[in-house]
Amino acid sequence: MKLLNFAVEDRRSYGALTSRGVVDLGRRYPAAVDIVTLMGTEGMARVHDLCETAAADFDLGAVRILPPLTPGARCFCIGVNYSERNEEYRDGAERAKYPSIFMRTHASFVAHAEPMLRPPESEQFDYEGEIAVVIGTGGRRIPEATAMEHVFGYTCANDGSVRDWLRHAKFNVTQGKNFDRSGALGPWIATAEQVSHSTLRVTTRVNGEVRQDDTSDRMLFGMPYLIHYLSTFAALEPGDVILTGTPSGAGARLDPPRFLRAGDLVEVEVSGVGLLSNRVADEKTGERNRPRPSTER
Repeated sequence: MKLLNFAVEDRRSYGALTSRGVVDLGRRYPAAVDIVTLMGTEGMARVHDLCETAAADFDLGAVRILPPLTPGARCFCIGVNYSERNEEYRDGAERAKYPSIFMRTHASFVAHAEPMLRPPESEQFDYEGEIAVVIGTGGRRIPEATAMEHVFGYTCANDGSVRDWLRHAKFNVTQGKNFDRSGALGPWIATAEQVSHSTLRVTTRVNGEVRQDDTSDRMLFGMPYLIHYLSTFAALEPGDVILTGTPSGAGARLDPPRFLRAGDLVEVEVSGVGLLSNRVADEKTGERNRPRPSTER
């Protein structure tokens, strides 16, 4: 099942994408305001049956897709998590014993089909296609053996990076990873039971050219370990998102480097999940994030 947050005109809701179109679950389950809060209601158990029979309320093209996040969701990001990606650094370092971790804010992500903004402060705006895991059942010190039982589903991520701002301090990448609207997430959450295969492929294309292509079984730190490790120091909560790392082929590591420019189309595809597509636009000085739609239904 594919669940999405969406807006029609100025009304925000959430729903399920079926072969017939989008079923508006927000009208049917008003106790929940988005996908994440739906996870914790009894309605979730009935959603599967409803989506088998309910008539669609909208065609997919008639809605504006919103990020599959709530403002309170935490985004844990994993750096250098594929072997070839580690080798791209050419620093001779051995494989790390523990994953590299940083955080991204909710405001740093746009939805599918919204422009990712290249800030005027840099000429080094880059893409990073990733598989993102969405936590459904929270927990602390989750055993690796049962970690995948805590996964609600998966989505696609573009961990957009402002490369020169990643190097402003010795041990700090936060600035370059958190420019407003510099990354993307979506278009929806594909629930874990739908993504039945254990190995996922992530492919990134820029203007139709394949730049990144790898599979989750080649991660240095697999999803079960990441959930276990993160939950050791922070209790995971429903709706938390883990960006599991990008494969080799980011623009900064090409020879010569190939950074994004206004008008470029970046597509991140995860097998069994979906396709996240975003144009790049230059951020105008003084531009603010577009206000979120009303929660009124």
